[in-house]
Amino acid sequence: MTGYCPCITEDIYENDQTGITGSGDPMQTRIKEYRNRISLTQDDLAKKVGVRRETIVFLEQGKYNPSLKLAHDVATTLNATIDELFIFDDDLMTPQSRVVLVD
Repeated sequence: MTGYCPCITEDIYENDQTGITGSGDPMQTRIKEYRNRISLTQDDLAKKVGVRRETIVFLEQGKYNPSLKLAHDVATTLNATIDELFIFDDDLMTPQSRVVLVD
C-alpha cells in the first residue's frame, strides 16, 4: 500500500561534507594576520592546536572548514574570537534546493 509522502525542501550549499572545498569558497580567514602578530609560524600554530601544518595552510587559504573545536582552539591560541578569524560572505553562498521525501 502506498501512502502520502510529503516533500521537504532544504537549502543546501555547494560545499561538500569533507570540509575541503574548491575555489570560490565563501570563507575567508584572518589567521595568517593574527598568527604573524604574535610571531607564530604555521608549524608552531599547528603544534599548539594539535593538527598538521597542512591543515593550517588550508585554513589560511579558506579551503578547509574547521570543526567548532578546532576553530575555538585556533582563536584561543591567537588571542582572537572565532568571528574575528573566520569571515563568511553570505552573498557568495548560493543555495540549491533539494527535495527530501519522508515516508
